[in-house]
This record gives sequence, C-alpha cells and structure tokens, in this order.
Amino acid sequence: MTELADCSTIDFGAERWERVRDAHRLWWDGELGRPLIQMRLGGAEAPRPEPALPSHNFIPFYDDAVSAAEIVDRWDYDLTTTHFLGDAYPHIWPDFGPGVAAAFSGARLECGNRTVWFHPEKEEGIAELTLELNPSAKWFKRIADIMETAVAFWQGQVQVGMTDLGGNLDIVSTFRPSEALLFDLYDNPEAVKARTWDAHRLWWDSFEAFNRLLQPANPGYTCWTPVFSETPYYILQCDFCYMIGPEMFDEFVKPELAKTCEKLSHSIYHLDGPGELTHLDSLLEIEALDGVQWIPGDGAKPISEWPEVYRKISDAGKNIQLFGSLSDLAAIVEQTGRADNIVLIANDSIENRPAIEAELARYGAM
Repeated sequence: MTELADCSTIDFGAERWERVRDAHRLWWDGELGRPLIQMRLGGAEAPRPEPALPSHNFIPFYDDAVSAAEIVDRWDYDLTTTHFLGDAYPHIWPDFGPGVAAAFSGARLECGNRTVWFHPEKEEGIAELTLELNPSAKWFKRIADIMETAVAFWQGQVQVGMTDLGGNLDIVSTFRPSEALLFDLYDNPEAVKARTWDAHRLWWDSFEAFNRLLQPANPGYTCWTPVFSETPYYILQCDFCYMIGPEMFDEFVKPELAKTCEKLSHSIYHLDGPGELTHLDSLLEIEALDGVQWIPGDGAKPISEWPEVYRKISDAGKNIQLFGSLSDLAAIVEQTGRADNIVLIANDSIENRPAIEAELARYGAM
C-alpha cells in the first residue's frame, strides 16, 4: 500500500494563498474591480516520480482495494505538473458522479465506460419513497475517507472540494427513473414536493457532514467548479428541469432552490443546455442566488456566442461563471460591457505561459 510522503512538493505557498483569498473575497463582495481569472497550465516537469496508479476522473473507477492514500498521492503528483496563474490555486475534488447523494440513501452506483450511473435497488412509489442520509453507506464512507486523508496530508496547501451531491429533483429522479417522476408531477404533486424537501435534508445532511471533516484544515469552500469562497458555497443544479416547463419549475424546483441559496453564503446555478434557458428568468428572480454558470452543451453554439444570455444575467445584477479561454472572456466583456462580475476558469499548456501572463497582466490578474 502506498504511503504518503512527509510533505507535498506542490509549488504554492501561504503568501499566494493569501492573494487568492483576498481576490475571491473582494470579487464576491463586488469590490475587486476586475474579473477573477483562474488559469491552470499543464505539462510542467514534475519534481517527483510519477506513481503507478493511473489518473481517473471518476474515483469509483478505482478498485475498492485502492487506498485513499494512493488516490491522494496521484492527485499530489498531478498538481505538481500544474502551474497556477492569476487567481488559480491547487484544488481537487472526489468525483463520484453527479448526484452521488442518492447513493447515501440506498441507490446503487454503476460505472459506465466514461461516466457513473445511479439506480434504485428497488422501485417504490413516490409516496412511499424514503430519502435520508445513511452515514454507513459504502460510498459515503469512501468519500469521507478520501477527504480526511487529503486534508490531513496537505494541511491547507490544497483546497479539497465538495463532491457532486446533485440537485433536488435529480436525486429524487434516481429513485423514480425513466418517465415515472414526470407522471408523478401530475398524478401525485404533493408527494413530489414532500420528496423534494426530503432530498433537501439529505443534501444538507451530507454537505454538513463532509464539511465537518474538511474544516478547519481546508482553506475554504468549493466544489466541482473551483470558485473559492471563505464561507459555504456551492454550484447548484437541477438537470431534471430540462424536461419541464416554467410553471412546473416554479412549483417544484424553485422553492427548494431558493431556500438552499439562502442557507449558503454564496451560490451559482449550473444552467446546462438550451433546454434550461426557459427557466433563466425565474432563476434570476432568486435574490440570494449570486450567479449563473452557462453551459451550452454538445452541438450548441460556442460559449462566446450567447450575448443575449450573458446580457440578461449581467443586467439582473448576477455574476457569470464560465469555462473557456481568455478570448471567450474578452468577447463576453464586450457583449455585457463589464468584466468585474465574471469568473473564468481556464486550462492551457505550460508552453504558452509568456503570452498568457501578458494577457493576465492586461486584466490586472498578475
């Protein structure tokens, strides 16, 4: 079994962490005066030998015999080959698939070729369904073990992000697969609402349990989208809403979503694909929601070619989070007329560092 080294060889010290904290704090408060730009450059030479364990995006792809220490050691190596520019910082998160909270309440996790699926062990009616956190569940314990190992090893040098717990009706839909939940919206709406609030409690019980393991050694809070916050933050979602209209969104999704936004210090909504754009106006009415992450999806126009979406988000006083390039950032700044409410998360090659540093300096991010 792999033993972790005495310390990490990642090049990122306390002074740089202080700059990251300051920049993100000012950005959330609307006082930074520029966009947040997290630029991670891969391909750097590692200062340590590469471990035998391969990299997997989804942690369940590893055999159960692979220890948490081996996984953290692999992450540590990968981070040593990355340079962090602008507002970027070393970050990992235990990826067990979107909506893994369902597996904490009895769902079965299945690894596909390139993804992870969740299935009910048995199908129950919406009125009979029980959703609650089981701290003894296999996947909850596995994530907890990895989180504890990671924060103990890095001691605040690397931000350990929250796993992808899922959205409210996304969790419920795991237990009511195919078209079952859609029929439930018509046939038993009160039971759906009750299960949505059960999912809310399951989500929050999981979130708080994991944060008790992560804090106070962790620098702050983040998740699969590594926007840093010193106080509780999350990227919220409801992919199920792709299949429903605005009235059903307002009735079944929005109340729980708004409550979670109120409970979090900072929140961004993951707007996934053109089918969810019909809900954008309603989302922007949620006062406690800080921003929107727009993902056009496969086959859609590129990220920079949605000016009407970005203008609507910006005009509503919300932040914009995007994955893309510095040229995408420039295009969206031109479309909205402002840069200070944008956070860009980008990846590039170490070979392009000089040109990227010049661009970051232009934005005041160096």
